[in-house]
Amino acid sequence: MTDQTEIVIHPVSPQGGRKVTVHALGVDADLGRAFTPEDVSEFLRRAGLEDVDLSEDGPIRWEGGGPEVWGERHTA
Repeated sequence: MTDQTEIVIHPVSPQGGRKVTVHALGVDADLGRAFTPEDVSEFLRRAGLEDVDLSEDGPIRWEGGGPEVWGERHTA
């Protein structure tokens, strides 16, 4: 059985930002809370997933809106 990598960008949270999770090789990992597409790219790079297409046509499942939806950034 082949395990596919699944990357999910969750909806904007009430605290701001979007949770980024990945499922690969039978393991689920929370990569952090992203506030920009650049944050998502950096989280994926650190997880060993470089050059991932962040568009809605790419391998990422965008929940609660596509890569243009981020809400307000909270810096507390």
